[in-house]
Amino acid sequence: MADGLGMELPLPGLDSPLSFAIGERDRETIALVRRALERRNVMLAYQPIVQARNPQRVAFYEALIRILDDSGRILPARDFMGAVETTETGRVIDCLALEMGLDALAETPTLRLAVNMSARSIGYPRWKRTLARGLAADPTVAERLILEITEASAMIMPDIVSVFMDDLQRSGIAFALDDFGAGYTAIRYFKDFDFDILKIDGQFIQNIHADPDNQVLTQALLAIARHFDMFTVAEFVEDPRDAEFLARIGVDCLQGYLFGAPTTMPPWKTAEAARTA
Repeated sequence: MADGLGMELPLPGLDSPLSFAIGERDRETIALVRRALERRNVMLAYQPIVQARNPQRVAFYEALIRILDDSGRILPARDFMGAVETTETGRVIDCLALEMGLDALAETPTLRLAVNMSARSIGYPRWKRTLARGLAADPTVAERLILEITEASAMIMPDIVSVFMDDLQRSGIAFALDDFGAGYTAIRYFKDFDFDILKIDGQFIQNIHADPDNQVLTQALLAIARHFDMFTVAEFVEDPRDAEFLARIGVDCLQGYLFGAPTTMPPWKTAEAARTA
């Protein structure tokens, strides 16, 4: 097809070679992820969230799902999460993460654990059955479970998220708003959401000790959290100077490689083994 100048234009509906190659890669990755889920080639990695004023004390852990390829290597989440987020595969990932998280909570009565989920999984029958089964098996699990929903995910269906949270908070489950500041949350929804924990996105945290802009923005986010009586966590803390500044301005907890990378070996088991050795 040519335009009025005689130049060749791509035919409608045909992808460029680059977009075709990207599409093929995504399809192969999704197929690999589906195969891994069918075989349950998944595990959780745990990262500590520590108290800002006493970093030696862990407040809770975040459970991050890891999916393994056929050779046992971990597939980077960035390579597939965007592609599966809106699909059935995304819902299955949420179900398996919740199932393994509930098992960890039942196994360790002193553990408090945050498990990630998408707002799209709220009405998913398998996810609801998994939660109900876990809560019925151990009555202490609910008060030790934190469900993390990203800011972007929560804003897809704020009214449904609000009702969902209200229902589960009555059973003792806490909710964390993840990556706060990364998206476009309408502040008016805070009155309805009633999150227990607000996690400040890492883009505002890195180098905060020397970045006046990040300092002002983070303090503004802290003011919002305090107004709505929310516990605060700073993400991606990697520099001791940032940790010191965050503790000084009143952030409750810190998460990042400075205090521990995600590990598939449960840290509380490692600590217990060291004590009994």
